[in-house]
Amino acid sequence: MTVLVDGRAEPVALPDVAAIEDPDAAIASLDPIRSRLLAALVEPNSASTLGAMLGLPRQKVYYHLGALEQHGLIELVEERKKGNMVERVMRAKAASYVITPSALASVRPDPSRAPDRLSARWLLALAARLVQDVGSIISGAERASKPLATFALDGEIRFASASDRAAFAEELGDAVMALANRYHDGSAPRGRDYRLVVALHPSAEPRRTDEG
Repeated sequence: MTVLVDGRAEPVALPDVAAIEDPDAAIASLDPIRSRLLAALVEPNSASTLGAMLGLPRQKVYYHLGALEQHGLIELVEERKKGNMVERVMRAKAASYVITPSALASVRPDPSRAPDRLSARWLLALAARLVQDVGSIISGAERASKPLATFALDGEIRFASASDRAAFAEELGDAVMALANRYHDGSAPRGRDYRLVVALHPSAEPRRTDEG
């Protein structure tokens, strides 16, 4: 994204992450060369500079940049005149991307099929829906230039035993339901619906060994 400053287009800070909802844009982003270009375009660069950085012919870079621009993954920052040539300087629209289940509409997960709070696959379906919903509302908020209110917690906890884990999950569920019942108002005329997801799963990070 760019803004005009004293009549010149100036890039604004990149979003940390952007959602890819379009299937064709997802395909474009997954191409190995294009994914390398996206990573390199966290900073504005021209095709000639990118070619030198990645060891690729300039014409090949032009071709792949065209595809990325067509699908809205990169944008023009400025054009520089060099002799009889015009050099286009491009930048990615985000520092990283996530492909949402919308890109696989016919096979995207549906958490309503088999709700089971102890099922890891149901948790995966919930996470997929979360990515899809949040990606969609971010896009909508950006188009409308409106702020977006969200909240999240992320942390780790180590349980001494499976029974402790089960007891924690039960108490957490009870506490969350008590809060939800306290604040939920289905009849509020100006209220807004929010989705609440609470998850607990084994850490995928390598286990740290205690020092000492």
